[in-house]
Amino acid sequence: MQRRDFIRTVSVIPPMIGMFPADITNLVRSSSPGKIEKRSLGRTGEMLSMIGFGGMLVKDATTGEASDIVRLAISSGINYFDVAPSYGNAEIMLGPALEPYRKNIFLACKTTKRSRGEARAELEQSLENLHTDHFDLYQFHAVTRLEEVEIIHGPGGAMETFLEARKEGKIRFIGFSAHSVEAAMAMMDRFDFDTILFPINFATWYAGNFGPQVLDRAMKKNMGILALKSMAKCPWEESAERSAYPKCWYEPLTSPEDIRMGLRFTLSHPVTAALTPGEHELFKIALSVSGKLKPLSKNEIKTIKGKALGTNPLFKYSG
Repeated sequence: MQRRDFIRTVSVIPPMIGMFPADITNLVRSSSPGKIEKRSLGRTGEMLSMIGFGGMLVKDATTGEASDIVRLAISSGINYFDVAPSYGNAEIMLGPALEPYRKNIFLACKTTKRSRGEARAELEQSLENLHTDHFDLYQFHAVTRLEEVEIIHGPGGAMETFLEARKEGKIRFIGFSAHSVEAAMAMMDRFDFDTILFPINFATWYAGNFGPQVLDRAMKKNMGILALKSMAKCPWEESAERSAYPKCWYEPLTSPEDIRMGLRFTLSHPVTAALTPGEHELFKIALSVSGKLKPLSKNEIKTIKGKALGTNPLFKYSG
C-alpha cells in the first residue's frame, strides 16, 4: 500500500470507541512467522511492532547486558524503542546498543522540559547520547497539569523548540505522553499531534473511568495511539515486597497468564503498540506471549471487567 493511499484509507474510517473491544480494523496490521505483529501508527505511514522497548530496560545495565536485550528485541521483531533522559543512564546505555540497527528502527525520545531553551538543550544532549542525528518521534513527557500545557504552548514554550527541530530534520513526528485525562485533552485541543502515549489499562479503564475519553478524542484526530501501563496491576501496598521489581513504581502483572490478559486488553483497542515495564523478566514474558494476543471475546471481556472492578486502579478520572 502506498503511503498516500494508506493515509486516505485510515482518514475516512469512523471511530468506534464506544464499543469494546473497539474496532481495530482502522489499523493496518502485518505479521511474519516468529515475529511480533506490526501495526500502523495513526496518519504517519509508519508500522511499529505492537510491543515496544522501553528504555528503562537498560537503566543501570552493563554494556553487554544492554546489547543482549536489544539484540533479543530486534530478533523478536521489535522496531519501536522509547527512552527519556529521566530514565537514569538509559540513553547512554541504549545509544551504543542501538547503533548497529538505527536505520531499521523507530526511535522515540521525550523531554520533561517545558521552556524553549531547556527543551533545546535536552534535545541536543539526547541526540548525542543516543548516537543519532534525529528522532523519529519526540514527545512532551508526562504532561499532567493544565499549567504545563499553557507553558508548553505559550511564548517561549517548548513547542517552539519542537517546531524548529522538525524544520531542521532533527524530529520527524511530534507527540506527548500524559498521566491525566485533563492534560491529555487540553494538549490535543492545542495542537495536531502525531501521537499520544497514554495509560491504557484494564483496571484504570473499568474501575477508574480513565482512558475511554482520551482514546475517543485521539481516534477522531487520527493520531497514533501508544500505550503505557498495560502490564500494571495496582499501586503497591504499603507492606508489599518490592525488591523483585525495583524499576516498577506500581505492582506489575507477573504471571504469563495475567500479562497476556493485560496486553490483550490494551491491544484489543486501536492501539499501535504497548510498552512493557522496565524489568527484564517481565519483558521476556511479554515476548513469550506475543504470538497469543488475539482480541478478547465477549465472555473474556466480562471476566476481565469483573477482575478490574475488584482492583484499586493506578489512575482515576472523575470528570
